[in-house]
Amino acid sequence: MSFTYFIADLHLSADRPDITACLMQFLESDAKEADALYVLGDLFEVWIGDDDVTPFNTAIAEAFKTLSQHVPIYFMHGNRDFAIREGWTNKAGMTLINEPTVIDLYGTPTLITHGDELCTNDVAYQKFRKKSRGWWWPKLMLALPLWYRRRVARNGRAESKENQKHLKPDIMDVTPTEVIKVMEQHNVQRLIHGHTHRPNIHSLTANGKPATRIVLGDWYDQGSTLCVSHSNVMLQHHTFK
Repeated sequence: MSFTYFIADLHLSADRPDITACLMQFLESDAKEADALYVLGDLFEVWIGDDDVTPFNTAIAEAFKTLSQHVPIYFMHGNRDFAIREGWTNKAGMTLINEPTVIDLYGTPTLITHGDELCTNDVAYQKFRKKSRGWWWPKLMLALPLWYRRRVARNGRAESKENQKHLKPDIMDVTPTEVIKVMEQHNVQRLIHGHTHRPNIHSLTANGKPATRIVLGDWYDQGSTLCVSHSNVMLQHHTFK
């Protein structure tokens, strides 16, 4: 049977070996049987530049590279790893794709995106997102010394965690009207995204017809994958060992 996998929000880091082990098991087993694997952002907890070469991110790249000998892998930026460039994706055997992108998924045009752009109620974050996805800010940040970027990343994560404590749940979720707007702009009836960490399959109406929004799960407590075939859409969970 032909099928395609989608994953997002793994937030890989050296201090979470349980997540890494689950990913490695997935790449070495189930993923090998797929037609393709799409990684829809936030693969890493933080990424400060392709020049930050560590044994940890090198091992991750090598694992994906091995899979890429059998299965095409596509990577899309998330809000944690928007600084990843082709220097690292080439090492990982991945093809870097734009966000958002419409793909032909077994005859169904499907819009795929990380999902943070759909959370328009979080006005402060959207201002940062516009800046961070622009041309000048990433260029400026990546030109800074590596030690300084590491410090900025640490401070940024601490500030982000503190800010999230004061945000209402609906602000951190997608805005329903924005979802419909984006789907109609791309003339699709199916959307796949991550970012919100709320795995589910939602029914809605877009373009005057029934539509589907599929949300990928995060990997904090278990592995989470989406498997799509010609006739089935299934969210799957992989237990940490």
